Amino acid sequence: MIAVVDYGLGNLRSVQKAFEYKGFECTVTGDLKILKNAAGLVLPGVGAFSAAMENLSRKGLCGFIKEWIAANRPFLGICLGLQMLFDHSEEGNVDGMGIFKGTVRRFPADPSLKVPQIGWNSIDIVKAHPLLEGIRNGAHVYFVHSYYVDADERKDVVTRTVYGVAFDSAAARGSVLATQFHPEKSGEVGLRIIRNFGAWAYNKREGEIN
Repeated sequence: MIAVVDYGLGNLRSVQKAFEYKGFECTVTGDLKILKNAAGLVLPGVGAFSAAMENLSRKGLCGFIKEWIAANRPFLGICLGLQMLFDHSEEGNVDGMGIFKGTVRRFPADPSLKVPQIGWNSIDIVKAHPLLEGIRNGAHVYFVHSYYVDADERKDVVTRTVYGVAFDSAAARGSVLATQFHPEKSGEVGLRIIRNFGAWAYNKREGEIN
């Protein structure tokens, strides 16, 4: 099954429903025993970076996620679940998990720019990735965020998006793909990513983290 990490923040059920709609067994849980046996791990999230990191740490999930990724097991981060993989966030001046090098920055002050960005925007695919199979360059996806990722290592960047500034809207390395946009809210484009991840996780499944 696909496991959605429950750490007290985010619209987790909508992610679960998206996977179930595409035919995958999916559970929402913070129980490490259940999470360890999943075929793929999904970390969604909305809200404050500092509260999210605090919740993950308190529940012992930060170390588990790092172990999962180090073991090259399928991992999908969504929105705040992308941002927390980076070194540091300007939101609250808080460190993230450091899976990717870079900083989470607030959109610049601009009277013509509504922050947070809420709604549809396009993605420029700058690097091919298996989980974007079937997604065309320039496809529109759904965003809700006030901060954006600025990756230090350009090889990690999969998609870029422009909203006042050009920012990194998806990053990948090894078994990790993380998106600033919400696949579960992005219509057929997002559901294709959900399907791709689910199929990849089931096909790739290897041993468990002990």
